[in-house]
Amino acid sequence: MNIRIPDRVIVFDYGEVISVSQSEVDRAALVEISGLEPGLFWQLYDRYREPLDQGVTLPREYWNLIARDAGAEWSPAKLQQLWAADIRSWISVEPGTVQLLAELHAGGTRVALLSNAGFDFSDPFRHSPMAAYFEAMFVSAELGLIKPDPEIYRVTARELGITLEQMVFIDNKKINVDAAVALGVTGHVFTTVAELRDFLESLAS
Repeated sequence: MNIRIPDRVIVFDYGEVISVSQSEVDRAALVEISGLEPGLFWQLYDRYREPLDQGVTLPREYWNLIARDAGAEWSPAKLQQLWAADIRSWISVEPGTVQLLAELHAGGTRVALLSNAGFDFSDPFRHSPMAAYFEAMFVSAELGLIKPDPEIYRVTARELGITLEQMVFIDNKKINVDAAVALGVTGHVFTTVAELRDFLESLAS
């Protein structure tokens, strides 16, 4: 089935839209590698995630900051293990969303990616099989901006050569969608593939 949505660009978030949430197995693996108490680990994991996604903190610095605040001494091998386990936890797949990407692409619909992510995700995104469906991929660390900053949507629209009114934005976080909608973008908060399909088909010609 092809989905044709003319005169629009469908902009997808990545995490928990194209991918699924971190699994309990993956989360447990990160905590085990760290050797920290789970509550402390996740507190520090979240503390520096925004600077990581904005490109202010580099991936290698991110894990060192967590170690510093935890009072931990992590070997170079452990730092690499944590980085690899974290990447693995997010390189997951929501099959239904990928199928929708394929159908949009087959229908000639323009599709782009806008993800809050560190520099280390840019190559996996661009060299993955799904990259064939996107005309452009915007990674927050490369832009020096993160959602829901209104400027990130303006930059995305400008780079795509469209007005904000021509953008359709899909994200699992309501705050990010609301920020885009406030600028004139058509938005959809992702909850299920079925609801996303219904939304996209409602826009199709």
